[in-house]
Amino acid sequence: MPNSIRQDVFNFSQTLIIKIGSNVLTRDDDQLDGERIQHLSDQIDRILQTGRKVVIVSSGAVAAGVGVLGLDQKPQSLPELQASAAAGQPRLMKAWGHSLEARGHRVGQILLTVNDFRNRKRYLNVRNTIRTLFSFQVVPIVNENDSVSIREIALGDNDQLASKLASLVQKPLLVILSGIDGLFDGAPSAAGSRVIPLVEKPDEQLLSHVSADQSSRGRGGMAAKLKAILNATSTGHSVILANGQRDGVLDSIVSGHETGTLFLAPATSVPAWKKWIANAADPQGQLLLDDGAVRAVVQQGRSLLAVGIREVSGEFEQGASVDLVSPSAGIIGRGLVNYPSAEIRIIAGSKSDRIPELLGHVPYGEVVHRDNMVVADPV
Repeated sequence: MPNSIRQDVFNFSQTLIIKIGSNVLTRDDDQLDGERIQHLSDQIDRILQTGRKVVIVSSGAVAAGVGVLGLDQKPQSLPELQASAAAGQPRLMKAWGHSLEARGHRVGQILLTVNDFRNRKRYLNVRNTIRTLFSFQVVPIVNENDSVSIREIALGDNDQLASKLASLVQKPLLVILSGIDGLFDGAPSAAGSRVIPLVEKPDEQLLSHVSADQSSRGRGGMAAKLKAILNATSTGHSVILANGQRDGVLDSIVSGHETGTLFLAPATSVPAWKKWIANAADPQGQLLLDDGAVRAVVQQGRSLLAVGIREVSGEFEQGASVDLVSPSAGIIGRGLVNYPSAEIRIIAGSKSDRIPELLGHVPYGEVVHRDNMVVADPV
């Protein structure tokens, strides 16, 4: 039977970001599963007919390239992975294009790297491209640009990519389709383990549910999925994790049936600027705070001052994105720093009125201003 919470979440949404994993889209022989793409296209067509927009984040390029190149298994070296992505991406787009165009929908390809989220101008350009494609009734099909990505610019997996895209569209619902039924309360293969249907307040404790299982084709794994889900929910977006290999999975989500695991976002909204901070690049470093600073930024909504910083990790410049870390709770936020790492190390633990003496200048009273910070909900 339909679930009222799930139905409300879907009814509120205006855009579905549907991330589809490699295990869903490929057969055991590493070839694309054309029948599965057709089946998903039927359901996406029905979603589009409700007047909603859809962004497809499609894995499968590397896996498809394995078949194109005649390899026995997924390559391990970076050049071969990039070659597989280059060979497989046209086949992947052709399959989606033919399938959706047969149902009256045009498609457009967007390939991204982390630099497209690190730079705010490029971030906004991606948003504008998606919105313009929507205006022409075109379905964006998005993938990481694996054929040119290197470690410094790689997003890491399409789960993270999908979570970042959620901040670019109107009233999104993120749907992650994988080869698993949802978040289990134990190891998925263990007797008695069950899917957790609803997570009302997603937090870092979710990572305790991670199994050792790892996909042979994809890079995601459950740990990566949960990190992407936490990234999305922390910026105000609900997420459904479900099994994309099950027939009618999207239809079930649309009808509000209990399918997979629903991760609810907090009711409070997050401003667009702070969504960019949370979704910008991977952080360039970390600031370890003392307990007083944690209370100030999380519970009191204050800026981060130098006096509350215990340690600095990483090398970064002024304006870089860094994680804010509690000694007991781990990462509790992210922000853009007013000082480079070298200067923060000098002033860490010092009161603001000593900064001129220590640095010879005092351009900012705060290391991270509240307006340039996203933090966890107060406990």
